[in-house]
Amino acid sequence: QVQLVESGGGLVQAGASPRLSCAASGLTFSNRAMGWFRQAPGKEREFVARISLSGISTYYSDSVKGRFTISRDNSKNTVYLQMNSLKPEDTAVYYCAALKTSSWSAVDYWGQGTQVTVSS
Repeated sequence: QVQLVESGGGLVQAGASPRLSCAASGLTFSNRAMGWFRQAPGKEREFVARISLSGISTYYSDSVKGRFTISRDNSKNTVYLQMNSLKPEDTAVYYCAALKTSSWSAVDYWGQGTQVTVSS
């Protein structure tokens, strides 16, 4: 079955630059656009970033544009989210997602999430 396993979260200070990883299995990774989403306490899950099959095309939410970078390594079936200049408002559970082949606006599979807590 499809598995998306995130890692790299934890408690960090404001201004830190951690990198999240998501290892995928059970799907043809190179045929999937991938995305990162996040859910803060008491809020709905929101889109953060997505990346095309080859990694050439990326797209970000306005709240992270210029601070976060999504990338992928198809040889390792892994997608990354480099987070720079973290702010307390970036505190959330971060989820990796495999997007639908028919529509990159929809999610086919979710990871279990990794908590990122930013202290001020």
